[in-house]
Amino acid sequence: MPRRHRPDRRDARDLGASMGWARSEAGPDGEWLVRSVPGAQATKTYRCPGCDHEIFPGTPHVVVWPADDLGSVEDRRHWHRPCWEARARRGPSRRR
Repeated sequence: MPRRHRPDRRDARDLGASMGWARSEAGPDGEWLVRSVPGAQATKTYRCPGCDHEIFPGTPHVVVWPADDLGSVEDRRHWHRPCWEARARRGPSRRR
């Protein structure tokens, strides 16, 4: 017998975390959603806000955005994984 489709009533943050495409992380700088990007799926060049170096295509990294701002693409940032993990010690770099 086919299953009935019921709308998912979970919060979008929980849905993203449970589907494996994003996980929630809390830190002194707030609540964040973090998604891992494998090297095979990294097709563009981005600039890491932690070290101000480029993340080249094919480089595994993470995409991070505020947990309270699910719909805003402008707030998403691509970070090198070590830079993201060290953000509390380093802070974002400042371009001159």
